[in-house]
Amino acid sequence: MTDKPVPTYVVSVFEKPHWRTVLSTKDKEKAFALAKEIGDKVRIEEIAPKVKKGR
Repeated sequence: MTDKPVPTYVVSVFEKPHWRTVLSTKDKEKAFALAKEIGDKVRIEEIAPKVKKGR
């Protein structure tokens, strides 16, 4: 299997006193569209999967 690992994008909104996750997706465009729709106090984190060493 030579599938390339795909990163996951997590969209979070700041609601005092914590960050609240709104969406987690593998679609980067969808994540940025939602963040733009929400407006202020939004962050997007990219979580890259760890690549396992071949055996």
